[in-house]
Formats: sequence, C-alpha cells, structure tokens
Amino acid sequence: MRWAADGAGAAAAAEVVRGLVADSRVRAALLVEGGSDQAALQTLAARRCRDLDAEGVAIVPLGGATSIGRFLKLLGPPGLGIRLAGLCDAGEEGYFRRSLERSGLGTGLTRSGMEALGFFVCTADLEDELIRSHGPAAVEGVIEAQGDLRAFRTFQNQPAQRDRTIEQQLHRFMGTTSGRKAHYAQALVAELDLARVPRPLDGLLAYTPPAGAVSRWR
Repeated sequence: MRWAADGAGAAAAAEVVRGLVADSRVRAALLVEGGSDQAALQTLAARRCRDLDAEGVAIVPLGGATSIGRFLKLLGPPGLGIRLAGLCDAGEEGYFRRSLERSGLGTGLTRSGMEALGFFVCTADLEDELIRSHGPAAVEGVIEAQGDLRAFRTFQNQPAQRDRTIEQQLHRFMGTTSGRKAHYAQALVAELDLARVPRPLDGLLAYTPPAGAVSRWR
C-alpha cells in the first residue's frame, strides 16, 4: 500500500515487497477494496483451516476501487508478475474490468471472464451479500451477540430509517460508525453456515488453493 501510494516511503516499501517476492514468501495477492473485505476473507480462510500468510497469499486492501490500476501495474504482468485475484462491489466493477484489460489480462471482459481471471464481483456489496446469506433475523442475532441490538433499535426508529426495509436498515447500520463494517464482516462470516457462503467470497478463496494443491494459476 505504501508503494502504491507513491509517497516519501514508496521506494523503501518497493524494496521490501520485491524482497518478499524474491524469497517466495509471497506467491499471490488478493486485491480487495477495503478492510471489511479483508476481515471477511481472513475469517473465512480460518474457518476453512487455511493459513494464508503461511501459504504466501497476501490480502491487500486497495483503499478504494479506483486504485486497482496502480496495484495491477506494480504487482501484475507489467511489474512483479505475481499471481493476482480480487473482489469488488458491483458499483466498482467497471474500474476493475477496464484496469484488467489495460494491464493485458484480458480483452472485452464480461463478469464471467473476470471470474476466470480470479476477480469476483459482489451482487451489490459485501454487506448485502452477507445479509442475504444469513437472512435478517440471523443478522439481528449476531448484532445482539455483539451487544449492539439496543443501538440498532434506536437506529431503526430514526425518521430516515422508518420506511426502509429491514435489509436496508441492517446495511446502513453497519456503515454508521468507523470500523463497524470490518467488525461485522468478521462477526457475520464467523457465524455463517459454511454451506451459505456468498458466491464471490467462496469463489475467490477457492481460486486461491493451498500451496501444493492443483491450481488454475499453474
């Protein structure tokens, strides 16, 4: 992230990254929009008994989808050439698709074409995927277990929320406080039935097989 930011510490950060790749400690990077995606993937990997750090797979939050092009340039075919995959919201699909094409990873990409390259798109966003996978009642149960149910009920009674669906209220509640999205991404994945993992998360982790396993990356 420091390298991509191209600030005062970029040169030193670049040397660290090159060193990690050179000694094979990093074999792949999963490019995600932010901290909530990172928390969800880390939690899902742990529940599937995967140690991504030990496998040399780094989850890299971009700090926003518009940065995808720079990360692809640094880490992908034009740069270090390590294996890449990623996750984005539906609203940011265009940024990802155009950047993949400009990086030489495909032409005329459709969503299925992006998935073949290891880049998956949430139907709306991560929160929407997790709310639908759990169902509203189960999400409220997680909120209660986290000690936030009273705060959520107060939130529901706000004039701006009263006419919204429960799904919309839950979605908005997760974004009202700094750090809450990442907190609930972790909490919801931790309690999720593994048979109901959202397809983009499931697909991305499956695309990133453990070291030594048969891989579409080979």
